[in-house]
Amino acid sequence: MKDSIEPFPWAAMMAAGFGVLKLSSAEFWAMTPRELNAAFYRPAAQAALGKLDLEQMMQAFPDE
Repeated sequence: MKDSIEPFPWAAMMAAGFGVLKLSSAEFWAMTPRELNAAFYRPAAQAALGKLDLEQMMQAFPDE
């Protein structure tokens, strides 16, 4: 049975780390793969709160 785990995409990460993030070699190689992945994580942009959402939050968390 063949392993289904793919090797870590070093070539793509190096291109992104040096090309997109503009990391130095020292900065890049000091990062763990998990840190490098986190540097590229961009949560989906969220819309601003609407009036109803704001009013509900103000009721749930009133200023004292």
